[in-house]
Amino acid sequence: MAASSNSLSSLTPARSLDRPRKLFDSPMSLSLQRSSSFPLKSSRQPNLVALCCLNGSKDAGKDIPIEKKYPAFPTVMDINQIREILPHRFPFLLVDRVIEYNPGVSAVAIKNVTINDNFFPGHFPERPIMPGVLMVEAMAQVGGLVMLQPEVGGSRENFFFAGIDKVRFRKPVIAGDTLVMRMTLVKLQKRFGVAKMEGKAYVGGEVVCEGEFLMATGSE
Repeated sequence: MAASSNSLSSLTPARSLDRPRKLFDSPMSLSLQRSSSFPLKSSRQPNLVALCCLNGSKDAGKDIPIEKKYPAFPTVMDINQIREILPHRFPFLLVDRVIEYNPGVSAVAIKNVTINDNFFPGHFPERPIMPGVLMVEAMAQVGGLVMLQPEVGGSRENFFFAGIDKVRFRKPVIAGDTLVMRMTLVKLQKRFGVAKMEGKAYVGGEVVCEGEFLMATGSE
């Protein structure tokens, strides 16, 4: 009984992996052990490596406080530089910072949506949602930052919203969100003073509003 108990204990997976060639004495049992050892090593080893990497990444993330995990948006234009280009003022200036800028090509800007915005008391008192028309207006102002430059020929005295097409609102924007807006020039007809632009607005990387914009431009 002692010999049989030893032979049974030697068949446990832990010992069969540690010493695969010394479990059995017969040639038949040795060949079976060799054939089964290769798939065990190839199938289990990657899982162990992946598990170690996963645990390592979790441990590394725990060392960083949440307030330091997410970097701030870069500042290409601050609010003072924006005010020098756009004619809008309170309560209708809806762009807080420009984070990417290519004059006459594209711009990416942000609007920090806060509960102190003047439209929230009326839209709506019980569920503060940013009006869709103001999202469109904010995106048009970003388009103005693209076009109101000497390289393009636009001026703040002669730049108007001419039309919108294919506007879709995908998700509500609420107080506490950061609205990230990208406006890209698609076509510029200087002879007629018309610019066509495409715009998308995001919150947390998800599209909340998109559409096509027509701008009337001109020179001083």
